[in-house]
Amino acid sequence: MLAGTHGDGTAKALRYQIELGEAFAAEHMVEINRVHAPLTELDGDNWFISDLLKSGARLKVIATTNPIYDVQYLQSIGSPEPEAAARLISDVKGRFKEIGLKPTYNCTPELGSNVPRINEIVAFSESSSIPYVNGIIGARTNRESAKSALAAAVTGRVPVYGLLLDENRKGNVLITVAATLRDAFDYRLLGFAVGKMMGNGIPVFEGMPANPLPEELKNLCTDLNVSAAVAMIHIVGLTPEAPTLDVAFGGKHPDRHFTVTDADLDKCRADMSGYESGKIDFALFGCAHYTIEQIKQVAHLLEGKTLASGVELWVLTSPQIRTMAEELGYLETISKAGGHIMGGGCSVMPVWNRRFDGKVGVTDSLKAKFYNSAKNISFRVMRMEQCIEAVLKGSC
Repeated sequence: MLAGTHGDGTAKALRYQIELGEAFAAEHMVEINRVHAPLTELDGDNWFISDLLKSGARLKVIATTNPIYDVQYLQSIGSPEPEAAARLISDVKGRFKEIGLKPTYNCTPELGSNVPRINEIVAFSESSSIPYVNGIIGARTNRESAKSALAAAVTGRVPVYGLLLDENRKGNVLITVAATLRDAFDYRLLGFAVGKMMGNGIPVFEGMPANPLPEELKNLCTDLNVSAAVAMIHIVGLTPEAPTLDVAFGGKHPDRHFTVTDADLDKCRADMSGYESGKIDFALFGCAHYTIEQIKQVAHLLEGKTLASGVELWVLTSPQIRTMAEELGYLETISKAGGHIMGGGCSVMPVWNRRFDGKVGVTDSLKAKFYNSAKNISFRVMRMEQCIEAVLKGSC
């Protein structure tokens, strides 16, 4: 393969992976069958995929893509993107489809579009998915970049280092959960609070509810990676590699121990609220992408109601889940209320800068708030139900 027997593009991708493996002292590579890659409009990443395409590279394995946003939908509602932006999105999507990535446009592949098996080695690049894949499903992935994930999809291989090795997957930080977790929003607060407390490391959670929902675990993994960079978690009794505390820590004592209380969650909520009560302009949900159950909740809360004048509501999800929402009537309910469901959208894309510059919104996502904090967009973070109340009144 390195000698070009599979084409120049594959050889280029493999050379990149060899250099990556050498940087992390990897001794060998293994074959894989599954990749999730970011769909990026950044110049460097687009140069990389363009270079591979010119060299004849095509994918060897199943590979799904992260979201970007739906230019066609914006045009259909009479709000077209600038020509240069629309052309860029079209070009990016075209290149990724040409090389062979599946256009799932979804940031939660582990919940449906690309689900690994327990112990399967994969190459995933999405901060919210990686701890879910490692710690909830029990598969194995490092924190891949756009380039390394794409190279893995071309070669069907990854260098073996980091979290692919047993010895690097043990916990080193004990998190005792003494707070009451009432709903999926509290799991967001827990993730963000734990990240702030511990920084980087591999947390082991004890004291968690026995049967958390996928949406709750998704939120935990998402907002844990806003305040820190965590690629692996253990939840005692849930993570396949953590049947007990002792096993989760590999028989060693934790380096650090933190206890999370209701007061910690309350402080996190207050710190992220962002501004005083008053008029709002929009609500933005779906960072990470909403599941069909979450969209069902939004539709139920909006049934027979109308958004306040001048207020927008956007739900971001995958194109596949949007189709399901349409089949189940949730799309019609949300649309009648004045809201939108965008399939394949992402809360950090420039489209929202243009749409909400200088405006005030509500969201249930600490990630959406935090990632947009450098822009001229203000968010107040609150529960979904409170956000819906706010968009119906036009204030909070």
